[in-house]
Amino acid sequence: MMELEKLLRAIPYCQLAQADENTLHMEIKNIEQDSRQVQAGTLFICVDGEVVDGHDYAQKAVASGATVIVAERMLDVAVPIVLVQDGKRAMARLAATLYEDPTAEMNLIGITGTNGKTTVSHLIEFILADYGATTGLIGTMYRKIGTEILETKNTTPDSLTLQKTFRQMRDAKVTTAVMEVSSHALVQGRVYGSDYDVAVYTNLSQDHLDYHNTMEEYAHAKSLLFAQLGNQYNGKTKTAIINKDDAYADFMMEATSAHVLTYGIDKAATFRAANIEISSKGTRFDLQFRGETFPVQLQLIGKFNVYNALAAIGAVYATEEAPNTITDIIASLEKVTGVAGRFELVDAGQQFPVIVDYAHTPDGLENVLKTVGEFAKGRIFVVVGCGGDRDKGKRPLMAQIAVKYATDPIFTSDNPRTENPTQIIEDMLTGVRGANYTVKEARHEAITYAVEMAKQDDVILIAGKGHETYQIIGDVVHDFDDRKEARAAILAKR
Repeated sequence: MMELEKLLRAIPYCQLAQADENTLHMEIKNIEQDSRQVQAGTLFICVDGEVVDGHDYAQKAVASGATVIVAERMLDVAVPIVLVQDGKRAMARLAATLYEDPTAEMNLIGITGTNGKTTVSHLIEFILADYGATTGLIGTMYRKIGTEILETKNTTPDSLTLQKTFRQMRDAKVTTAVMEVSSHALVQGRVYGSDYDVAVYTNLSQDHLDYHNTMEEYAHAKSLLFAQLGNQYNGKTKTAIINKDDAYADFMMEATSAHVLTYGIDKAATFRAANIEISSKGTRFDLQFRGETFPVQLQLIGKFNVYNALAAIGAVYATEEAPNTITDIIASLEKVTGVAGRFELVDAGQQFPVIVDYAHTPDGLENVLKTVGEFAKGRIFVVVGCGGDRDKGKRPLMAQIAVKYATDPIFTSDNPRTENPTQIIEDMLTGVRGANYTVKEARHEAITYAVEMAKQDDVILIAGKGHETYQIIGDVVHDFDDRKEARAAILAKR
């Protein structure tokens, strides 16, 4: 709860309309942008979003108890109105103020990039928790405060939800929060008001071009995280952790005035991996850091997980609350058995590996299939589709990669959403006409077919949905879990 006058100090250039002598002394209990959540004493912010315009719900918010409206234009409501130029910017500032700027009181690590964000965030969180820190996590799968799991709608929540979550973290004595930062969130200002101490860049490959239009725009969106680390050198140390092997590494480094640590395999970097050995049991490499070499034995599989591990090592090293030495960081990292839906093995007693992975971009699929190729002795089956209402340009690329690296590509539906799943598959097939492949539009049929066809020493990769426990067809969300479908198919075969 906060007096309106104190709250409005966060947005000094606002204009107060329809006010009286008591307006500034109002006690604001909470802030909402969803009129359905409004209660007595609420400050309601009208945000013009992609789907709905919050200004259209101001009357409903007042009827539910809103005592003040923040808007970008005058409205016909019987309560004071705070006029601002940008509702999203105002919301971020007001939320951070109401919740007493929680990220200023803890370490905040943000991870951005096309692939690897979820794995890197979980690796960092595991290492810190293993060290004894009380941690928070925000990402694609959930929000986590200590050991409590909360649902999430977006990889990166809106600024209001974000600041409220950070306050809950601080109240729970969280000292370091780790979060995935999507390009959409950066462009839409969802992370305004979040005081990052460490920002990690994983990589950039084609994805979300339905939203960003070009790779240059996509790269610029990602670079905002590093630009927002700030220009001041007093106070807390700010550090950018950059994948030196990525084509956009220099672009990201140029965007920030913060300290920079790099990681990589092919190019010289602060944290560099050498002598990589990949097997079906895990991955071994030598970490080269400041003239010393440290052996690392991951339980995770694949070269892409070496990059993920390097990013995590760099981020933890740069965090003020962290294990004392590189050896300590590695010791914790080596305990990690995996992340849900990321190269996750499904074992129901079958004689061939079945792997479920979230790979839903061309680069992600290629990385995972290359890893499978490192240890596969027989045929490689890949079950893959593309999401509807998303970047159509990557569809033929996904099919081309499946045909190139798998012996038995099986094209199917992913989350078709409002698109015709048949047409999505047709879009994929434009890149592989004349190649050998199988089409099973129903995803459960595609998974069952792969399991029925596979024999000893073959490998099945089920790509695209990973940890997801649903499938979106039209506007309906259906229960669907690739791992459960695979397990059921295996048991039925046995």
